[in-house]
Amino acid sequence: MQQQQSTALVWFRNDLRTQDNSVLQSALSTSKPVIGVYFLEPQWFEKHEFGFKKMEKFRAKFLLETLKCLQNELKKLNISLLVFEDSAENKMKSIVKSYNVSDVFLQKEWTAEESMSLQNVKKGLPTEVKIHQYYDQFLFHPDDLPFHFGDTPKVFTQFRKQLEKNSKVRELIKNKPQSDAYLLKKTSTIPTLNALGYEDIKVDDRSAFPFSGGEILAFERLHHYFFESKALGVYKKTRNGLLGLNYSSKFSPWLANGSLSARQIYWSIKAFENQFFSNQSTYWLIFELIWRDFFKYVSLKHGNEIFKIDGILKNEYQWSNHKKYILQWINGETTNDFVNANMIELKTTGWMSNRGRQNVASFFAKTQKLDWRIGAAYFESMLLDYDVHSNYGNWMYVAGVGNDPRDRIFNVKLQAERYDANQKYRQQWLQSKLF
Repeated sequence: MQQQQSTALVWFRNDLRTQDNSVLQSALSTSKPVIGVYFLEPQWFEKHEFGFKKMEKFRAKFLLETLKCLQNELKKLNISLLVFEDSAENKMKSIVKSYNVSDVFLQKEWTAEESMSLQNVKKGLPTEVKIHQYYDQFLFHPDDLPFHFGDTPKVFTQFRKQLEKNSKVRELIKNKPQSDAYLLKKTSTIPTLNALGYEDIKVDDRSAFPFSGGEILAFERLHHYFFESKALGVYKKTRNGLLGLNYSSKFSPWLANGSLSARQIYWSIKAFENQFFSNQSTYWLIFELIWRDFFKYVSLKHGNEIFKIDGILKNEYQWSNHKKYILQWINGETTNDFVNANMIELKTTGWMSNRGRQNVASFFAKTQKLDWRIGAAYFESMLLDYDVHSNYGNWMYVAGVGNDPRDRIFNVKLQAERYDANQKYRQQWLQSKLF
């Protein structure tokens, strides 16, 4: 690449895909050579306030797999991806200088750490370097809402009905290759899991999520779930399941790091409905995507309030941080076998069903009255599909400081009898511990 020619840099964050990526499309539309960069921020692999790493081994492995896939897929577009084990704040200035970057393109984020990172990067860059940010993680784009995001309804049903009536999902974006002359002769090697300080992982054969990261495998899963197994057609009936690969779509880990977009899922559902049939189940997966949007808009509206102990409702409760009870919950050693089975599954695989998450969170916050932010931080560390908005939105909801007007408490015993009546799930994860 001739250095005198200015380049467009795509700073990848949670948008790790080549297709239906408006950030990448915008960079390519400049007609400048495009290169990509990703930063493995050191703080993700360090212990934080509540004693957990931001990112434990399961999500780290999934991320590295995703980056390898992204690097390969970008190469097909003649775009090189640089990956650094360093912070954007430390590294961006030298990248901009080395590659004569005139424009930086990135997905717009608004939570505290991401916002601070960008502000610190901006301070180190020459004033002539332009920063371009785009909202690209929603099903319904903020510009297409029937209200300003600051007026997002408190209750999900009101939010959903307004969007379904007055908004439309945008069409998919297909990105095309740039000139092959723009590929860098020397690029980055993506580190191993060991290099990040983790031991190798052997996927547990009981795992309900044995899949790898990256947009190619995301589409394989989508194609299988929709068009091969047609499991989408019974989604509403099976979504509260606990065992097996197809009780739910399992799209959430790919959605979380952006190797699959909500729009791609939506338009694939529409293709399924056109080819086969539409029913409550095909609608219900869209319904769940709208829930995902809702928590993103709640976060956009309330900012850092979602991380505070009193939440967005400013409800004051007496929370405990009793270490013994926290460790019992983490290790699956509480007085409730259904909670224990779910927590052991999480610790062993990095995955837990939606039904399980609601129950263990309610037990933690409502039964044990433990500081819900500790539970949220543990989920952040462990869950393959950790998404800051859904994680903290759901934890606030369950803890009674978020968007649930009923402030409910799950009866975990009755939930277990309903969703694991034959105890197969508990037997699978507790084994000899059960009796």
